[in-house]
Amino acid sequence: MVPKILVIEDEPAIADNILFAFSTEKFKPVWKSTGREGLAELSKGGFHLVVLDVGLPDTDGFELCKEIRKTSRIPLLFLTARSGEVDRVVGLELGADDYLVKPFSPRELVARVKAILRRVEPEGKKTKPASTGPFALEETRQAITYKGKALPLSKHEYLLLKALLSRPGQVYSREKLMEMAWESPGSSQERTIDAHVKSLRKKLKAAGVKKDPLKTHRGFGYTLEAGK
Repeated sequence: MVPKILVIEDEPAIADNILFAFSTEKFKPVWKSTGREGLAELSKGGFHLVVLDVGLPDTDGFELCKEIRKTSRIPLLFLTARSGEVDRVVGLELGADDYLVKPFSPRELVARVKAILRRVEPEGKKTKPASTGPFALEETRQAITYKGKALPLSKHEYLLLKALLSRPGQVYSREKLMEMAWESPGSSQERTIDAHVKSLRKKLKAAGVKKDPLKTHRGFGYTLEAGK
């Protein structure tokens, strides 16, 4: 299956480079220059991933991401001219799977998109879940359930929770979690882990987890207590 990528980017020169890079890799990119057009195109279905610019002429990319996440868990990668850590963390907390700061290499963008797509659930495949207390890991589906209900996790949230579930009670440092959940850990900020743990806590609470299973060990890292 040829991956179909929706590119929402208002700068034609940048869009042309992205489209060329994807086409060279035999992807099928579709370009829209505004958030409104992008959202309308996405509603038609058939896309495997969205590349979304934060600075759009008609809307903020973060707000558009919120709209998309109301109805879809499609993988999403942000493009942004904002290099501040706060902006990057906000994007990840909203459910983005990755981000790139402008200027960027189209080859790096393609590599990151490929890495995200490798984690997409293969159609029609199911595996017996590996259980840890009320949590169950379905690795082929790239999903984690709590008492039988799938958690709406982004890629990095999934990988972080998967790592913590692999050995309940073990303390993982932020550095180790970065190695386990990021393709290029050296280019990311360790404080990003804190933001994702915060996001995970919110999602677990929304899923009905009454007692927070994610424990903070100040100066060390995090551990998970699966419970019952």
